[in-house]
Amino acid sequence: MLMLLKWTNRIVTGVLFILLIGVTILVIPAKITGEQPEIFGYQLKSVLSGSMEPSIQTGSLIAIKSVKGEKIPHIQEGDVITFIGEENNLITHRISDIALTDSSTVYTTKGDNNNATDSAPVLAENVVGLYSGLTIPYAGYVINFVQSPNGYILFMVIPGLLMVGYAVYTIWRILRQLDDRTKYFVDNAE
Repeated sequence: MLMLLKWTNRIVTGVLFILLIGVTILVIPAKITGEQPEIFGYQLKSVLSGSMEPSIQTGSLIAIKSVKGEKIPHIQEGDVITFIGEENNLITHRISDIALTDSSTVYTTKGDNNNATDSAPVLAENVVGLYSGLTIPYAGYVINFVQSPNGYILFMVIPGLLMVGYAVYTIWRILRQLDDRTKYFVDNAE
């Protein structure tokens, strides 16, 4: 039983350490540059409306291939893109038409669940990413909660305090064992 507890302790500590390092590697460079965190050129985005249902459910987390600042690769009618809307919010809709102008490419988009196309065309420079097809249902709700003040406390501060508390407990336990060994040797030396 003691051996099982030791291995469980090692596994949990290892997983927490790897998660901590992973989050650090993703978040710190993004905060320094002011851009969104990326994993191998992909960004994770929450879907907050039902405009793309049933293809993409409300509350899902999707992966998009980041194309901001790059020439957009082979976007065709029927592709799903994430773009900056009129109010600087991100929208994920399907391309229903592509028009070439003298200076740019313009996309007409439509949500799968909407009756009409979007009122404003999307300029190529407003496209943030191309939907990769990866969807994690309901994970967007979790991400949005984590980004809220209450979620930040629940998912960042409390685990951090638990890790610090566990480290203090481990140090205290080691010092206690050393103290017990010292007492043993002092008592047996007399």
